[in-house]
Parts: sequence; structure tokens; C-alpha cells
Amino acid sequence: MTAADRYLEIALEQIRNATDTQRGAIDASAGLVAEALVAGRFLYAFGTGHSHMLAEEPFYRAGGLARAAAILDPPLMLHEGAAASSQREQQTGYAAQVLDRYPVAAGDVLVIASNSGRNAVPVEMALTARERGLRTIAITSLAHSRAFPSRHPSGKRLFELTDVVLDNCGVPGDAVLDLPGLPRRIGPTSTIVGALLLNMVVVRAVEISITRRHTPDIYASSNADVPGWNDALIAKYQPQIRHL
Repeated sequence: MTAADRYLEIALEQIRNATDTQRGAIDASAGLVAEALVAGRFLYAFGTGHSHMLAEEPFYRAGGLARAAAILDPPLMLHEGAAASSQREQQTGYAAQVLDRYPVAAGDVLVIASNSGRNAVPVEMALTARERGLRTIAITSLAHSRAFPSRHPSGKRLFELTDVVLDNCGVPGDAVLDLPGLPRRIGPTSTIVGALLLNMVVVRAVEISITRRHTPDIYASSNADVPGWNDALIAKYQPQIRHL
């Protein structure tokens, strides 16, 4: 068996574990999102470092919610300096500055993705969102988060602060594969599993919304022949969604 095959087996087992154990959290998260959609509110998503990919996952996506918005801060991503972004996410007082740039309001839902859940920015994002009346969902690794202390003065980690927690069931350190001759593991899984959990929440939320006689606006593929469909949604939501 090759390393790729072993990695696949481990990743699939983690997916099975996460989807089996997180059903209740998926339904609870979807309920919050559906409630926001029916009320005409928005789903926001945020993450630092590689977790920013989960912030982008539901945003402007074929088959995705038109009311999904990404919170994207370049200094917290990787393209302006990966090492610097790791330092920035440990900085207290920064999360509120980021959230101030977005028209969030009570009744919105915010997904906060952080595999470790220990750095100051994700922790403060949860605290700030709660102060502003948002419902919050964490996507995190409970095993990793419980293995290390918080880097926030409160001593809290992300999973201790949100309304719902989605555990990606990852291992401490994220990487899962040992190879002879390598001093560290390879093969991270948090993005794979986190994206799946997030999309399960979204599709379940849409299903719940429909049962409540509300049909959410959904994007088509920009590369499919659906003339004008996305144009109308962009015109409708661009005044409210910053990166659209």
C-alpha cells in the first residue's frame, strides 16, 4: 500500500467518524442557518491561516447560498506572508477590527473555523460575535484544542465559546501519516473534513428552509448555461456582501 493509499484510508475513516458523531451538531447548526435565512439574515464564515479556505467554501459557490458571505482579512491569510499570518492570529484586539468591516447584525450566523481553536483571533471573533447578537458555530478539532492551552487572556478556546461545535475529529497536529525516515507526520485532514461538514450544514439548512416555505437564493455555476441567473443575485446582494 502506498502512502497515498494509507492517507486515503485514514482520511475516509476520519470522515466516517466525523459524520457519524456530529449528526446532532450538524442539525443544530443547520437549524441556526435556516432560521437566519428565513428571517432574511446572512451566513458568514471566517478562518485564519489555512482555515480561511473554509471561509471561502460556502461563498459565491455553484449550488451555494447567495446569502453566504466570507470574512477575509489578507494579513490573516497566507498570500501576504504565511509566517506573519501565524503571528497575527495570536494578536489580541484584532478580531473586532476585522468584524467592524462587515455589516453583521443580530440574527446572522457566523461559522468560525480553527483547527486548534486556541489562538486569540478566533477566540475573540467568537466573543465579539456573541456581543453583537450573532449565533456562532465552531469547526475545530476537539482533540487538538483540548491538548493545548489557549493563547487568549481569557484562557478560553473556541469550542468553549460558540453556540454549536462541529468536531472534525482530527488528531492533534492535524497531519495523520507517519513515514519511515521522516521526523514529522504528513497528510493534514482538517480542510477536507471541515469543508464536508460545512456543506452538510448548508444543504441541511436549505432543506429545513424549504419545509418552512422559504426557498433560499442559490447560485448556479458561472460556467454553465444559465444566462442571467447569477447576475440577478449579484445585483441583489452586492450592496450587502462585501466581497461580492
